Amino acid sequence: MSLIKKLVEQLKSKEFREYLMSTHFWGPVANWGIPLAAIADTRKDPRFISGKMTFALTLYSLMFMRFAWRVQPRNMLLFACHLTNECAQLTQGARFINYHYIQGPETEKQNAQEKEKEK
Repeated sequence: MSLIKKLVEQLKSKEFREYLMSTHFWGPVANWGIPLAAIADTRKDPRFISGKMTFALTLYSLMFMRFAWRVQPRNMLLFACHLTNECAQLTQGARFINYHYIQGPETEKQNAQEKEKEK
């Protein structure tokens, strides 16, 4: 019970209220839209992935992970956001490379034709 009491006291503290009203908190919260969109895009057809944008977002997240780590005090919420985006963008990049350079659109057409034959 004392653990819950400590948590409630921490949430009521002036420092926590100030943190909730800071850009140190709301900046990362607003940034979460980027990795969430990238994760949602992993279910979409890989032919719609932009290789240039995926590469740009990969570099963007790497730079902001470094920034979040180096800024004082460290912004772990921002770091987690960009780490998640980095993983999502790398996944998208792998899908892009697989579709355009390894598997190719022709293989996709063959798979679709085989599925039609099975029906």
